[in-house]
Amino acid sequence: MLVRDAAYRVGIRVRMERRAEMHDIKIAGALIVDGTGEKERRAEILISDGDIVQITGHPTTEGARRVIEGDGLVACPGFIDLHSHSDFALFAHPAAESKVHQGVTLEVTGNCGMAPYPLSDRHQDDLFEYLGGRSDALPWNWTDLDGYLQSLAEREIAVNTAPLAAHGSLRLAVMGFADREPSSSELQEMRSLLRKDLAAGAFGLSTGLIYAPGVYAGADEISSLAEEVARSGGFYATHIRGETEVLLDAVEEALSVGEASGIPVHISHLKAAGRSMWGKSEEVLQRMESARQAGLDVSGDVYPYRAGSTKLLALLPPRLLEQGVDGLVERLGSDDERRRIQHEIREGSPGWWNPVGAAGGWDAVMVTSVRSPENSRYVGMRVTEIAQSKGCSPLDAACDLLVQERGAVGMIIFMMHEDDIRTFLTGKNVAVGSDGSATAPGPALTHPRSYGTFPRILARYVRKEQLLDLPEAVHRMTGLPAERLGLKGRGFLCEEHAADIVLFSPDEVEDTATYESPHSYPRGIEHVLVNGVSVIDGGHHTGVLPGKVLRRTRK
Repeated sequence: MLVRDAAYRVGIRVRMERRAEMHDIKIAGALIVDGTGEKERRAEILISDGDIVQITGHPTTEGARRVIEGDGLVACPGFIDLHSHSDFALFAHPAAESKVHQGVTLEVTGNCGMAPYPLSDRHQDDLFEYLGGRSDALPWNWTDLDGYLQSLAEREIAVNTAPLAAHGSLRLAVMGFADREPSSSELQEMRSLLRKDLAAGAFGLSTGLIYAPGVYAGADEISSLAEEVARSGGFYATHIRGETEVLLDAVEEALSVGEASGIPVHISHLKAAGRSMWGKSEEVLQRMESARQAGLDVSGDVYPYRAGSTKLLALLPPRLLEQGVDGLVERLGSDDERRRIQHEIREGSPGWWNPVGAAGGWDAVMVTSVRSPENSRYVGMRVTEIAQSKGCSPLDAACDLLVQERGAVGMIIFMMHEDDIRTFLTGKNVAVGSDGSATAPGPALTHPRSYGTFPRILARYVRKEQLLDLPEAVHRMTGLPAERLGLKGRGFLCEEHAADIVLFSPDEVEDTATYESPHSYPRGIEHVLVNGVSVIDGGHHTGVLPGKVLRRTRK
C-alpha cells in the first residue's frame, strides 16, 4: 500500500510538473485552417521546441513564454512554394524577405532542370557561364548536392528548403551543350550522378525542356533517368517542352514519361501561353484527369499572373547554345544568323515553341535584369522601346543586349489569359507555386510573383472572386504540396508537426507588388513562424534565420 501510495504521489507530481512547464508560444483565439481542406475551426495552438505539441478547441491554462493573440486572424500551415528558383538567391538573400513576408516557410529548389550541382571538371565553366558567371554571393565550395546542402545549411537561412535533382545540370556535367542523344556510357554516367543526388536527399527530378541543354533530350533519355527516381519514391517535375502551339503534345510527353517509368508526374507552372492557345486549359486538365483515371499519379502547380519570366535567351532558338555561351555570342554577332532567327520567329521552326511569335511580338517582352551598369538603363523597358531608342529592329536590340551581357539578361513576357489561370487554379491536384526567387528590395526588377503569389490567391481568388473557399485555397498552398513531396511532419497544422505557421488577416491580406514596382511586401501577413521561431512578427522581419535544409528519406 505504501509503495502504491508513493507511486501515486510521484505520478501526481510528474503531471503537475509537466503542466507547470512553460511552452515557447501559445497562439490564442485564431481561426484554424489546418491544410487538409476541411472546414476552419477555433482552437489554441501550443508550441515547444519547434513543434506543435497541442491543438485544442478549448482555452487552456497552459503557460507560455509568449502568447500571440489571434483574434481576427487565420492560422494555417506555412506556405510551401512547390516551384521556386531560390537555389542561388538564398546565398545572397538568406533572410528570404520576399518569400517569408508572404508566408512562405518552405522553398522547393532545383526546378526547371537547372541547379548549381553537380559540377564536373569538364563542363563546370559552361555551367558558370550559363548561370550568369561566378558571383561573390555563391561560394561554389561544392561539387554535388550533398556539398551544396551543407554549404546552404552553414549559411543559415530564414526558410526551409527541399531540393530536386535537375536534369539539365546532370546533362551539362556529362555532355556540356551537345545537341545529340547521349551514348550508353554517358547515360549511365548521368544515372550515376542522379543516384548520388537522390542518396543526398533529392525529392525528385526536374526537367526544363525549353532550355538548353534539356531541350536536346528525348523522352527515352528522361524516362531512363526517371526510373532511378521511381526506385527512391520521388517524383518527376517538368517544365514541359512547350506551352504554346505544342502545349498538348508536350503534356502528353510528360505523361508518357510517367507511364514508362512508373513515376508520379508533376507539371510545373501550368499555362496556355499565346493567343492561339487561350482556352486550352480545360483540355490540359482533361488529359491529366484521363491519365489519372488510367492509374497515373498526376499533379501540377500554377501562379496567378498573366506574365511569365525567365532568361531573354529563352526567346531564341535553342540551337544557338550548341557550343556554349562563347558560341552563342559569336553566332548572335552574325548578320546571317540574325536573319535566320528572324525567319524562324516569323515562320516558326520545328521543335521550337517560339514564344515571341506566340506572345504577339517583342512589345510583350520587358527586360528585368542585366549584369553590366552601362545597360542598366534598359531595365524596365520593353524590347520595342529599347529598339526605338537605338534606332534598330527589336531583334537586333535583343541580340545586341545578349551579346553585351553574354546571355545574362532577365525578362518578363506577357502571354496568358486570366480565364485560363482561373481554370487551372480549380483543377484537381493543382497546387500553387510562385516560379519566383527569394529576394529583397533593390535596383533590379523582378516578377511580382516573388513578393505576392500567396497573398494574391487569398485576396483575389478567395476573398474577392470567391473562386476558391479558404480551406481549399490553403490546402493547395500547404497540404497538397507536402503530399506531392512525400514530406512528413509539415504542410498541416497537426500535433507533432513542425511549427511552420502563418497568421494573416482574411479581410486585409493583399498583394501589393506590380510589374512596374515589384519590390513591395504584401499587407495582412501578421506573423510567420518557421520551426517554431518568429520570423515575421507584427508584419516585420525579425532577422532570425531558423530555416532547415530538408532531405528526403529514401524508401
